[in-house]
Amino acid sequence: MSTVNETQPTRERSMLYLVVGIAIGVLVVLGLVFFRQGKASADAEAKADQLIQALNDAGATVSPAKDRVVAVLGDDGGAVCANPNYALSRSTLEAQLTNGAAGPGMRPVMAERRRLEGIQLVIQIYCPDELKDFQAYVESLKTVDSGA
Repeated sequence: MSTVNETQPTRERSMLYLVVGIAIGVLVVLGLVFFRQGKASADAEAKADQLIQALNDAGATVSPAKDRVVAVLGDDGGAVCANPNYALSRSTLEAQLTNGAAGPGMRPVMAERRRLEGIQLVIQIYCPDELKDFQAYVESLKTVDSGA
């Protein structure tokens, strides 16, 4: 094994390290300045209260904590309202409507209609313009009424 002799002058390497350090420092400062943390706004809290009340009215046995709803959905519905009517979102929902097994035992089932009410309430409150298309999609699924 042979070693390579360094031919680059020390001053040149120092300048390179200095430039890279300054560039990283500027990026860190810009990241801190422009970082937008999910802050609880009055609109987000009002919509969270509305969703929790709608879930309770629908017969939910456990209500989510208000601060968690605000953190997850914010004032615009977060990932739920990003694109609820696109194929990937719908396939993710359908993947959750299975028998609970994994791998080769996983099978689709006729899910209870109540399982879809929660997401419909979120869409109704946070992105009502998407609700009509989503309800049409839910109606196209084969579901059963729960007896409760």
